[in-house]
Amino acid sequence: MTSIADGAVCIQTAAESALATPSWFGEAVLLTAHLRKHGVFHQLQEQVRCARRRFGRYDVIDFLAVLFGYAVSGERTLEEYYERLWPFAIPFVALFGRDQLPSRSALSRFLAALTEAPVEALRTLFLDDLLARPLTADQQTGGLGDRAGNAWVGIDIDGTREAARQRAVPQTNDLPPSFRRLEEVCAPGYTGRKRGEVVRTRAVISQAHSSHWLGSFGNRGNGRYRDELRKGLAAIGRYLTAHHLDATHALLRLDGQYGLGAVLSDVAGFAFVTRGKDYRVLDHPLIQARLHLPPDQFQQRPESQLVRSLYDCPQIPVGPEGTSYRVIVATHPAGTKPSPVGVTRAGVVYELFFTNLPQHGFTAGDVVEVYLHRGAFEPTLSDEDCEQDPDRWCSHSAWGQECWQVIAQWTWNLRLELGHQLKPQPVRTTEFAPALPLPAPYTAPASGYAPPAVGSAWNSARFASQDFALQPDGSLRCPADQPLTPHEHRREADGSLRVVYGASIHSCRSCRLREQCQWNGAATAKPRQVSVLLHPLRVGPAPLLWRDWSRRVHRRACMHLLRHQRIEVGLSPPAIAPPCAAEVILSRAQRAHTRLSWVVRFARNARVPTASQVTIRLFGVPDDLATSLGLTTASPRTSRPPDAFCSDDFVAPSDPSWTFFLTAPHFLPGGLPIPCFIHFPRHHHLVLNGFHSSDGISLSHDLVAQFVGPVSSSAPSSRH
Repeated sequence: MTSIADGAVCIQTAAESALATPSWFGEAVLLTAHLRKHGVFHQLQEQVRCARRRFGRYDVIDFLAVLFGYAVSGERTLEEYYERLWPFAIPFVALFGRDQLPSRSALSRFLAALTEAPVEALRTLFLDDLLARPLTADQQTGGLGDRAGNAWVGIDIDGTREAARQRAVPQTNDLPPSFRRLEEVCAPGYTGRKRGEVVRTRAVISQAHSSHWLGSFGNRGNGRYRDELRKGLAAIGRYLTAHHLDATHALLRLDGQYGLGAVLSDVAGFAFVTRGKDYRVLDHPLIQARLHLPPDQFQQRPESQLVRSLYDCPQIPVGPEGTSYRVIVATHPAGTKPSPVGVTRAGVVYELFFTNLPQHGFTAGDVVEVYLHRGAFEPTLSDEDCEQDPDRWCSHSAWGQECWQVIAQWTWNLRLELGHQLKPQPVRTTEFAPALPLPAPYTAPASGYAPPAVGSAWNSARFASQDFALQPDGSLRCPADQPLTPHEHRREADGSLRVVYGASIHSCRSCRLREQCQWNGAATAKPRQVSVLLHPLRVGPAPLLWRDWSRRVHRRACMHLLRHQRIEVGLSPPAIAPPCAAEVILSRAQRAHTRLSWVVRFARNARVPTASQVTIRLFGVPDDLATSLGLTTASPRTSRPPDAFCSDDFVAPSDPSWTFFLTAPHFLPGGLPIPCFIHFPRHHHLVLNGFHSSDGISLSHDLVAQFVGPVSSSAPSSRH
């Protein structure tokens, strides 16, 4: 030990290693206590089973424990994670009731050997655990209230991707074929803004109000988005059933890749809104005719100068099956740069939005705003990347990577649950869109227009307005196959817009059907006119209300609770000394190397009752949270474990006497720690000392006095 003193500060160093506990170790203890209380470890043992060769002494729970810790830690790589965890391997695996920690190579072999069955069982158990307990005591889920007073639950389905770099390798006839490690996980595809030659895409499902993950489904390349969508809908169905919600009021906000009629048939029975990418729908006669009429509404985001003109077109057949959906067309002038979304025709950018939301609850502007609000999902994915980064490569096996991503989402949900216990807050309500104002006379309605309508017949023997069909070019076609063009827009007192169409007088004079068309027949001096009425759309008087919780507050309350708190880890001597080696009697099954049963496999690495007791003391845990987790609340005066290991975050006591445990515990190489009771006279400066003895013999008072001065001869028994 060396010492440097300048009169005010005394700095001392020691050659012995005294590692600090990882900052995330306390959070891992809380999460494992939460899982143990609810019997999740037993369910993992019974339901998630993987049979493979060379299984060794480890079972599935051993490797899942490693992945849980990896998700909590936020370490950049598995190598860094193992480097921080390995000195505390015994206390960590003891949290799961296990004896030894699997090595990195054993974890890699396990992930490579995983198949679909155990991963799907793990995914089922992950969703079961989410649905087993409500997020809040009043069992609220959040929601969206429409203008008619109906409640909807928003669920986001989106895709995220991870690209991988692959260096070029020589390809000649004299060289064997090359093998890529990520060939099973990745494939060429759309990489987005990420650099790489191959990519893996996964679809993620999130409850938009509570920020819970409901599932993750990945595949090579651009993925199999329809298969992933069907699996996601099954998970959503289970969530709605558990909360007694109707599937017709689950509002799915889908990514644009699902904007095809064939794909939308898969979400039958759910309400949805998505950006359409089948731009052949624009050529439908009903849409072309509607585009020649005035727009229903104008939409502009506060942060953008772009103003969209919205056209609401209900009951438009979409897709090969011709299923009718509500189509909203948004147009705006094209700029100097190509538009990243939509299609440009004649200097106008057209965007499509497909939905089946009712018009009386959502205007065209409401539908577009609800879809564009999906942008709030991007910060959630960004938080996931920063805290866990589940898209990083954990395995070169497809199912191994899927297993890791399920564990990462499970950890996210556990943080949310514990965060709501730490900071219980009621659901907050946001006015998503204000109530529509009452229309003033002779002004355009704020709700938009109903579908175009024509006047009723005034004489059964004459042609009525219904006989004049609206054409895609914006004109009307009379029974004599002559066009009528609009020449007047007239605003009515109730806000309706009357569009007056007129024929050419030259066409009417020579028409053979003039007697059936005009009131006075050939005596009429004016051409035929027809009016098309756009009545105001009738919607509910209520505003759109969005009910949710903060996306970050609860989750980060759990993350930061113990990140800067002191943690004491102690390992007591075994209760019973290990017996002497006795003669081993093998059974005939052991001699024949018969496959081990599931129970025997699980017991090979189980922690025996006679093993050393691990004592972990956490500081900064509220009593209510400790009680809910079934943890023992220690008194501030309780003595520390005999082999305690303190982190480097010290809290000085109020009295001048302090016991230090600053050396490595038994499960670290280098010897035994020596607890020292040191009395500091009030006129002395505070000096931190670390003492170590390889043979376990206590240091003498004289030796201590050489460094810190006189040592009290009497010490309270509770301090030893």
